[in-house]
Amino acid sequence: MRWTVHSEKPLYVDPWLDIQLADVELPDGRHLEHRVIRTPPGAGAVVTDGRKRVLLLWRHRFITDTWGWEIPVGKAEPGENLAAAAAREVEEETGWRPGPLRPLLRVEPTPGISTSVHHLYRADTATRIGEPEDDFESSRIEWVPLDTVQSLISTGQISSGTTLAALLYTLAQDSTSSP
Repeated sequence: MRWTVHSEKPLYVDPWLDIQLADVELPDGRHLEHRVIRTPPGAGAVVTDGRKRVLLLWRHRFITDTWGWEIPVGKAEPGENLAAAAAREVEEETGWRPGPLRPLLRVEPTPGISTSVHHLYRADTATRIGEPEDDFESSRIEWVPLDTVQSLISTGQISSGTTLAALLYTLAQDSTSSP
C-alpha cells in the first residue's frame, strides 16, 4: 500500500531540522495531514579493540531524561564523506582516532515520521589522541566488554535505537565469524 503525497507546507526550518506538514492520500482515497521531519544524515562507528571491548559514551539525553551507553554518532556535514564523518565524530566525542573503517550498517531510526538515516561503520582499533573535543557529549567514555552488551540492553543501560542496532549487528557478525 503506497501513500501519495500531494503537497508539503513548511512548519519550521533550521540547519538541523526541516519540519513539513504533508497532505497525504491513503490508498482508499482518504486524506490526512502528516508531519514529516527531515534531517541531515548521521554517521558514527562501533569501535572495538583486540580485547573484545567496545568504545562507548555514557550520556544523559535531556529530551527523555534518561542515561545510557551509546556509540559515537553525529551529523555529517554537507558534501562530507560519510566514513570521514564517522571518524570525525568518534574523535570529537571520545578523543580516540578509529583505525580503518568499514561499512557496518545503515539505520533509519524513525521512518514513520523522519528521514533520519545513520550510516554506521566498524573499526577494530583506535589510537588515543587526547581529550574529546566535544567534552559536553558524555559523562564518561569507556571501553566496555562486548560480552556485557546483552546485559546492558536487558537492564536498560543501552536503549538508543541506533546503538542497539549497531551493537546487536556487531555481536551477530562476530558470532558467525568466530571459529
